[in-house]
Amino acid sequence: MKKTKFGAILLAAVMALTGCSGAGGSSDSDSSAFGTDLLGDKPAAMIEMTSQQLVDTIRIGWNLGNTLDVCQADRDGDGVINEHAAEGEEVEETLWGNPYATRELFMALADDGVNAVRIPVTWRDHIDEAGNINEAWLNRVQQVVDFAYDCGMYVIINIHHDGGGDPQFGAWICNAATDYENTLARYKTLWTQIAERFQNYSERLIFESMNEVGFDSLSESKAYETLNKLNLEFVDLIRNSGGNNPKRHLLIAGYWTDIAKTCDSRFVMPDDPAGRSIVSVHYYTPWQFCTTNIQNEWGTPAEEREMERLIGMMKTNFTDKGIPVIIGEYAASGSDLDSVVYFCENLVKMCSDYGIATFLWDNGGQVNRYTYEWRTPELLAALKRATSGEEYTPVKGAAEAA
Repeated sequence: MKKTKFGAILLAAVMALTGCSGAGGSSDSDSSAFGTDLLGDKPAAMIEMTSQQLVDTIRIGWNLGNTLDVCQADRDGDGVINEHAAEGEEVEETLWGNPYATRELFMALADDGVNAVRIPVTWRDHIDEAGNINEAWLNRVQQVVDFAYDCGMYVIINIHHDGGGDPQFGAWICNAATDYENTLARYKTLWTQIAERFQNYSERLIFESMNEVGFDSLSESKAYETLNKLNLEFVDLIRNSGGNNPKRHLLIAGYWTDIAKTCDSRFVMPDDPAGRSIVSVHYYTPWQFCTTNIQNEWGTPAEEREMERLIGMMKTNFTDKGIPVIIGEYAASGSDLDSVVYFCENLVKMCSDYGIATFLWDNGGQVNRYTYEWRTPELLAALKRATSGEEYTPVKGAAEAA
């Protein structure tokens, strides 16, 4: 499935109308500053488009990682919380080493051709037991959303490290395995507040139900059933909230956002009366190359076939059946530059050809958060090629040749 002319025309219209003018939202990067709601009480006009048309309009997608998703967590697995907030201090976005996100960051990204950003948000250090959000945190989230939204970008916000992985340090959605009703109540309280705050934004703001959640302590069938129920509750809640939310495009988390597990027949997309739901998965295969320096090179015929197989599974199980797909995270961490660029270009080109949007995970290692420059310009060039719509075959060594 190729990127459509509709997408190109729509993107040009959106950028022309919105630009990165700085209208709306404070430019102050202080975490306590209030993000002015430029939309007021009236919902913004929504462009009538299918979710697949929206996905087709996304070119280069990028994650604001390790920023609003920070939390007090055991990041290295030694049983101790890393980068603990000082006694009596609130967790803020600089906890994991990145500076405050600024409007200028998103302006620079837009100039580089990034037209969609995923802003992961962790709420667990900013909500009470019932799920009520600290007002200052919600204001800051809105402010950062406005930075990107004002640039004409598509923006995804979610519930990030509230999911699974480290319940002993604060993750709580995983508690649905043993205490479904109370977990659901907290989940709904949280999403009700997010939905109300952002109800007047246009189709360029997308809600994602959760991030990397599974229930492996349950039987496999019960685990899938639990995730399916939560995703359905999410859709029902948003569709029954105000403003533009009944028509908002929604991103539905697959099982652990794992491709093979999400392609399992036991994962069921929720019934959506608006017909505007997109399935969310991540791509970190092989793990040793994508997330560590254990494997530094990539590009053997077997590795290329595995990428084709996994992306092909998403095409067969979802896009070919009219269900749009977004790969909300992918990355390459090997030290061999040619391999990193080739992996990303190959993945993004294949997905672009299949009508799947991709979002690079960046924890601060790709875009310098102080200078707003790409640390690896060859990677940006590769992403531009891969999303250009041109017919070509990525070649390993392109980074070196450039």
